[in-house]
Amino acid sequence: MKPPRRHFLHLAAGAAALPAVSRLACADTYPSRPVHMIVGFPASNASDIIARLIAQSLSDRLGQQFVVENRPGAGSNIGTEMVVRAAPDGYTLLLVAPSALINATLYPNLNYNFIRDVAPVGSIGSSTFVMMVNPSVPAKTVPEFIAYAKANPGKINMASAGIGTATHVFGELFKIMAGVDLVHVPYRGSFLPDLLGGQVQVAFGPIAQSAELIRTGKLRALAVATASRSAALPDIPTVGEFVSGYEASAWYGVGAPKNTPTEIIGRLNKELNAVLADPNIKERLADLGFIPMPMTPVEFGKLIADETEKWGKVVRAANIKPE
Repeated sequence: MKPPRRHFLHLAAGAAALPAVSRLACADTYPSRPVHMIVGFPASNASDIIARLIAQSLSDRLGQQFVVENRPGAGSNIGTEMVVRAAPDGYTLLLVAPSALINATLYPNLNYNFIRDVAPVGSIGSSTFVMMVNPSVPAKTVPEFIAYAKANPGKINMASAGIGTATHVFGELFKIMAGVDLVHVPYRGSFLPDLLGGQVQVAFGPIAQSAELIRTGKLRALAVATASRSAALPDIPTVGEFVSGYEASAWYGVGAPKNTPTEIIGRLNKELNAVLADPNIKERLADLGFIPMPMTPVEFGKLIADETEKWGKVVRAANIKPE
């Protein structure tokens, strides 16, 4: 005996709703085990500092441990590829830093396309970089430094954390816009010991790593790289006040493998933005020279696309090649 048509339609509708119900149930129970956040840089790097602060806050909110894993190498490409190839289930996330977007142009034969293969979850915020010099450098302002560099072409060493890193391309943008000839010296580890020792004379680095050295006079800050002054160093001008149009911000965010369920991405975005609204977290970020920048996944995706284009132009103009 055939079931009545009304009964058949009811069963069909129920079957069609099962995937949606399953996805919602997945989002409601997520996370049910530890989540791994991959950082493509060593411990104590600015990316690592931010990742650990955010991971602990997400652990507290969601009741599951968010474990930070450092997977440095190849300018953060090793960590990024690890996430790209992970299961799209929300349990492997990426701490997104500017290097990932710079690498899109710097490395012509990557095994992935960042914009295509990494789903934007949300922005964390922007980190202020500072142009700093060893105190032995006679220049005390950006105009004085530019004059000093032009009087000594090819004799001033500019340190970075490696070819194609934010510390490198921020400096290259300055070289292009200020018309100065600085010798780039890339490091695989921290360049701060040599900057303190005077082996290199200038660097563009995150305030999170250098603020105390600047406050104690071990390094001299000439300017911050952002469009506006930093609350962490309120008396320090911006580079743009002297080099019109210069702006360089190192922002951070969270990504996931493509095809991660939108419900899980939405849950993560909601919790991430709630973390950034916490007054205690805001204060801790401010101490690191960091400005919270909550966004929707769509807004964060647009930022990724815009920054990929901006820094791609600098990589090509400076003719930067990978190691």
